Amino acid sequence: MLFKQNNLLSETSESEKLAALRLFRTNNIGPITFYQLVERFGSASEALHALPELSKRGGRKKPLQSPSERDIMREYKALQKLGGRIVTYADKEYPLSLTATDDAPPIISVIGDVSLLNKSCLAIVGARNASINGKKFAYKLAAELGARGQIITSGLARGIDTAAHQGSVATGTIAVVASGIDVVYPEENQKLYEEIAEKGLVIAESALGAKPYAAAFPKRNRIVSGISKGVIVVEATRRSGSLITARLAGEQGRDVYAVPGSPFDPRAAGPNHLIREGATLIRNADDIMEILMDFSGKSLREPPSHIVNFTPPYHNNQNEESPEKTQEEILAHLSFSPISVDELLRACHLTISALQTSLLELELAERVKRLNGNRIILLEEE
Repeated sequence: MLFKQNNLLSETSESEKLAALRLFRTNNIGPITFYQLVERFGSASEALHALPELSKRGGRKKPLQSPSERDIMREYKALQKLGGRIVTYADKEYPLSLTATDDAPPIISVIGDVSLLNKSCLAIVGARNASINGKKFAYKLAAELGARGQIITSGLARGIDTAAHQGSVATGTIAVVASGIDVVYPEENQKLYEEIAEKGLVIAESALGAKPYAAAFPKRNRIVSGISKGVIVVEATRRSGSLITARLAGEQGRDVYAVPGSPFDPRAAGPNHLIREGATLIRNADDIMEILMDFSGKSLREPPSHIVNFTPPYHNNQNEESPEKTQEEILAHLSFSPISVDELLRACHLTISALQTSLLELELAERVKRLNGNRIILLEEE
């Protein structure tokens, strides 16, 4: 299990889980940065103590914004009052398939049957303005796959997502929302949301009360595909979010299935394009069950490639170059086009420890940003 040597979140106190939640809710700390901070300092609470110094060393001018302990406790208690709880990356309930993704959220909020997370899941996604036939097909496919032991995942959106949840709510469905777990979007799915919370599972990465915004939907989509063995696209235009989900699924090593449609229907353009690019054409549940294989892949419970094992303690860097000189060298090699950390390492001729420490400082100072695929990009200074 990841960071087992540090006795972190799996068998720890409530206070350490709250510290982890507070760390993840801190501005400019995404999943990969979170993992590196915890690995570096041994616990979320120690990482929180180190943030001011780290951001200062990186050149940050304004204090780093972390939510207060009171705010985090308020969110934690409010979630419990709703019948939910937080699940951390080190908990046994955390979905094993999701840990194989580069940017798995370290903490998710859940309401419902958490055991569904580690069952065989398939995602069904598609157009919000789906046709009647498209919604009927999604409903029927979800019901048939559910009857064969598959848990159906989707994003609770209008159209295909809604039909997929409705077809599988009796057998098991997971709704991943782009908002806080207490915010139902779209509002007309309130009754469906309540039914899923009672019989299935609702997941959110965002803080309680958070409203959905544009960038939150791709983040949601990576979880939909990340907890699933494969993604089925029923109807979608070429520029729809469903194709983003399909692309993420491919990057995560998941199977991509597509339902073909008429070339005269714009909603068939997405699935038809996916089929041309190599997605599996499917007509019914039988087609999927014939080729469905057990998921296998690397797990974040074993240290993944994008997390480097640092040598603690943090201040033991007397033999390294000065932090300012190291940061100047790193920044000189960066631009507004992303490059991989491996490329940066070769260009800078630094030790891994020195590079990763400086990158953490620069990230917290909002001078660089880490992207998916372990890539780094320079940020414009305000």
